[in-house]
Amino acid sequence: MTWLVWRQHRAAFWTILAAAALSVAWMVYQRGQMTDFLDGYGYPTNSLDEVGNEFQQYLNGLMTVSTGLQAIPVLLGVFLGAPLLAGDLENGTVKLIVSQSMSRTRWLATKLGVTGLVVVVSTVALSAAFGWWWNPVKSEPAVMDWTSSEAFNSTGPVLVALTLLSVFGGAAIGVVLRRTLMAMVVTFGFTMVVQLVWAHFLLSLGNVVTVTTHKGVLAENAAPSLPNSAHQLDQSYLTGSGDLVSWSACADAQTDQALKLCLKKADVVGWSVDYLPMSQMNGMQWFGASIVFALTAGVVAFLFFWCRKRLV
Repeated sequence: MTWLVWRQHRAAFWTILAAAALSVAWMVYQRGQMTDFLDGYGYPTNSLDEVGNEFQQYLNGLMTVSTGLQAIPVLLGVFLGAPLLAGDLENGTVKLIVSQSMSRTRWLATKLGVTGLVVVVSTVALSAAFGWWWNPVKSEPAVMDWTSSEAFNSTGPVLVALTLLSVFGGAAIGVVLRRTLMAMVVTFGFTMVVQLVWAHFLLSLGNVVTVTTHKGVLAENAAPSLPNSAHQLDQSYLTGSGDLVSWSACADAQTDQALKLCLKKADVVGWSVDYLPMSQMNGMQWFGASIVFALTAGVVAFLFFWCRKRLV
């Protein structure tokens, strides 16, 4: 059964594995070029703020590859997941399969298992290679903010989780619609919705940290000091009673004297800043990925239920 599934989809599987291998090799090469430049420049002793345009080519390379990695869930969902079962249903191959001694459960398990293994191997390799490439400048927000989709979705388990959900979701759509082209179109919409929902809830995966000050807001060093690479979510004025006032409350003040009067009238004593530290990145990725893995497991359970009852 494994041989049959591999032979049936060998063109897609080999294309995915070969593309992943070439991409990993290219990322390893680019990392070597980048680290050579950084060593010659004297980083981290010398800040990248003063490097000028010389580092731009390496930044462009990171962003280009990240864009390609973010497209993987959509591409594999549409071109691998959607036709995976819909092709057999549309061509009538499934009628031959269910008439054999092998059970339809084993056929489906083998189909999903081999496909899932190819997806996991390729995406794990790509995610690990990209994370290794980005790691030397990981603490530089100017290079790539860790909360951005370019960094967050391309490293750790997120790429694996989103791709599996897209592929198996596409397979489920194909089983229901039973037409390959229609399944591919609907799967494209499904994967885009998944990406949008994920982006909307991404920052909510972390535990917000709040820091406050009571030194006023105009005095020197009045603003709170945040950890390196922390992602600021919000900032507000803090009043003497502990209430929060929007930082734009005194934005209409035309002069410094008017600003001070506005702040005094509001009883502003300092700042309140909400942020996410970079130390939470791995935890946020695994927490979010575990939710996506659970959804994927639900999709797989649906596939087995549907195929046992309504495959033919």
